[in-house]
Amino acid sequence: MNENILIIEDEEKIARFVELELSYEGYRVQKAGDGREGLELLESQSFDLVLLDIMLPGINGIEVLRRVRKISQIPVIMLTARDSVVDKVTGLDLGADDYITKPFAIEELLARIRTALRKRGSPTLTSELMLGGLMLDPASRKATMNGDVLELTKREFDLLKHLLENKDIVLTRDVLLERVWGYDYHGETNAVDVYIRFLRSKIDDEYGVKYIHTVRGVGYVMREQE
Repeated sequence: MNENILIIEDEEKIARFVELELSYEGYRVQKAGDGREGLELLESQSFDLVLLDIMLPGINGIEVLRRVRKISQIPVIMLTARDSVVDKVTGLDLGADDYITKPFAIEELLARIRTALRKRGSPTLTSELMLGGLMLDPASRKATMNGDVLELTKREFDLLKHLLENKDIVLTRDVLLERVWGYDYHGETNAVDVYIRFLRSKIDDEYGVKYIHTVRGVGYVMREQE
């Protein structure tokens, strides 16, 4: 295994507990007690994944994530004691790979870590995906419509990418939740519908096309206009 994980958590008891459990599972672990120390470690050493608490002294977790995403796409799982939709959405939109609310079962955390590391190790699709005037480049994470750059959040981009990779194939909401959000996602059950609306507003509605189709009682499919 030997993956190197950084825990950025100011509650020493929690950090120590997670450190012991991860070490027992075979991970190499380092800890930081605040955001500034965590950023310094990330800049000076190589890690495979970060467990990042939102409520940190000095530089909070959201700001740490924002700075990390300017220099790295390392998997980040947010830890939060607050069951706040705003915190979770903000973290995901800034590029967090997942989140877990404290208190949590260590088995669930381990499952989320395995999922994040597995996604990181998946082969990267480098060829461009196209549908009509829509073009998506997975390598640069850039999407355009008729040459205009689309401003997409990380989750919107990932959902659009998966729909384009499966063009003309109807995908159920459960399949999309599993493949885009992760099999152990426990958030809002209508997340797929919400993000489909976001994509439609930025693509179909904005450019007068109909690429994203609803198959009633089943799910969604991307295909050329009929």
